[in-house]
Amino acid sequence: MAFLSDLFSRLGRVARGQANQGVDVIEDATFEATVKQTVADMKNELNNVVRASAVAMSNYNRLDAEYQKYARQSQEWKDRAGQALDAGNEDLARKALAKKAECDKQVTSMQQAVEAAHQTSEKLKQQVADLKRKIEEGERTATTLVARKNAAAAQRKVSEAMAGVGNADNAFSALNRFEESVAREEATAKAFDQLASTGKDEDLEAQFAQLGGHGVDAELEALKRERLKPAQPPPPSLPKELPAPSSAVSAGQQAGDRVKA
Repeated sequence: MAFLSDLFSRLGRVARGQANQGVDVIEDATFEATVKQTVADMKNELNNVVRASAVAMSNYNRLDAEYQKYARQSQEWKDRAGQALDAGNEDLARKALAKKAECDKQVTSMQQAVEAAHQTSEKLKQQVADLKRKIEEGERTATTLVARKNAAAAQRKVSEAMAGVGNADNAFSALNRFEESVAREEATAKAFDQLASTGKDEDLEAQFAQLGGHGVDAELEALKRERLKPAQPPPPSLPKELPAPSSAVSAGQQAGDRVKA
């Protein structure tokens, strides 16, 4: 039995938690309407208090009027008793004083009720005034809360949009999902390409790939060897030719040769 009691207690707690969570979601979705309804409920409560105060004050007013009536009558019978004594009629004065005694008895019996009704009336009037101030403050607070709630909701949406998270219809979140989808497709294509190249002679492929890269290296090595060879001596220069004699000099030389002969 203890086990069943504990089980039902836990199930009840879970049910209450789910119900409260559902109510919280509904209140969050209708926050402004809920706040306004709360203020309206406060005003309804004020109306109830005002009606109760009016009834209490009406009761006090009736008791006080009755009390004042007997008090006036007591004074009136006292005055009449005095008039009777002035007229020398003690019997009439005695009757007037008897009436005054009856009125005084009513005044005494009603005095406590009137005082209690007066205190209740004053207390209710003070409560009505306090409640009115609270409702005015509640209306201002409700307006502020709605403004703060709307500002917080807007800030949350902006933050979620900038972070790329949030609701499923968030455009930034959708763009991030598209990017992730493309990245998965690229990774899948690369994986299939790796699987397709499996089994080939990678060393042979690498050797053929290196053949295309020997051209520049071989040309660089040849240039280095060429620059390391010793310099060749220059070829011997040819002798310079003498300038040919002019015609005048040649004629003089021929005449001298003839004289010597």
